[in-house]
Amino acid sequence: MFGRWLGNRGQAGGRSGALAGFQVPRTAGVLSCRVLDPVNEPVPQAEFVVTDSAGRRVTGGETDPFGRVLATVPAGDHRLAVTAEGFTPFHGAVTVTEGVHAHLGDVTLQVAQLPPLPDPGDWDIEPNHSQIGFTARHIGLARIHGRFNTFAGAVRIADRMEDSAMHVVIDAASIDTNVQMRDDHLRSSDFLDVGRYPTLEFYSERFVHRGGSRWGVTGALTLHGVSRTVTLDTQYLGIGTGLEGETRAACRATTELHREDFTLTWQTMLARGIAVVGPSIVIDLDIQIVPKG
Repeated sequence: MFGRWLGNRGQAGGRSGALAGFQVPRTAGVLSCRVLDPVNEPVPQAEFVVTDSAGRRVTGGETDPFGRVLATVPAGDHRLAVTAEGFTPFHGAVTVTEGVHAHLGDVTLQVAQLPPLPDPGDWDIEPNHSQIGFTARHIGLARIHGRFNTFAGAVRIADRMEDSAMHVVIDAASIDTNVQMRDDHLRSSDFLDVGRYPTLEFYSERFVHRGGSRWGVTGALTLHGVSRTVTLDTQYLGIGTGLEGETRAACRATTELHREDFTLTWQTMLARGIAVVGPSIVIDLDIQIVPKG
């Protein structure tokens, strides 16, 4: 397929058309294509990655609203990977020549087979193969990554997946950023105040299918004595079998919290010059569940 596309080349500069006047470094060329679904509609916001012959990432991004990819890359042999929710990933090889536009034509993505859902019933979160982590987006000049080491939870899978429910309890004192002094501050009354609020809890209210393997799980998160509605952007990963033959299901989920929503202002710490965490925190969950024993 790529060999056919490479027959449709033109100089990257000095010509009319969409790339007229497009400045390309002397040792580079231009790679482009259009990403379509099986009925020839463009696929916007598909993710693409270009790697070199050693497998190193060269560039990447998302397709535009018309499904187009346009990238300037060093001359040489490359591989293009295109992924989009609900479709089978595409991988192909292409050679880019100095000063030449390698127009790859149309890349048609095929609809992916969806993984089977867990059987209806009660399931437990398996903590040894699960993780609840977080990233503070603005901490002075750097990001802080941390996790909660102790948590438990249960999921009730309904006959209709949208009617399922989830409950997660997190031990606030188990917060861990790998810096003892910072963790002590985070457990104090300036932040989580674990003496008064020993747990964080999430109760789901609804599951919404967003297409493909994507789900939105919306519910009430209680933190620091305050409850707010949050939505977990969830990717369902499917069902597998553990080392002892037990059935497992897995998902990844993320959400963003704003500390002011939970009355976490921490003025005392800021007054002392301790920039503990910025205004937003990204929560990442990697969860495996097993049938309730």
